[in-house]
Amino acid sequence: MKREMVCIRCPKGCRMTVEYEGTKVLNVKGNSCSKGLAYAIDEITKPVRIVTSTVKVINGELPVVPVKTDKAIRRNLIFDVMEKIIEAEVVAPIKEGQVILENPADCGADVVATLELRKVTND
Repeated sequence: MKREMVCIRCPKGCRMTVEYEGTKVLNVKGNSCSKGLAYAIDEITKPVRIVTSTVKVINGELPVVPVKTDKAIRRNLIFDVMEKIIEAEVVAPIKEGQVILENPADCGADVVATLELRKVTND
């Protein structure tokens, strides 16, 4: 099989063609450095992504807090992790980097806040 992809490991954005069978990479064309080759192989053999989203906040200065996984997770787990994120709620105050969900869906990463939010008081 052949797959066209754009490398995202450096700013060049090389357009590559990858020939593969199953998860075995046979040939990579178009990469200008070894990072592109590694990216192509990873995308075919073990694709991973950082997941970004928002989580509902109770008593916060904003109704949601932006979150992300603290490391890349296997692409096939994204929907399972998103289900847990959608169900989650957190009570303000929230610190940047605070763990919001610990290893959701056994993905091997934590979901952390990417913004500090203060608690709103109704005085």
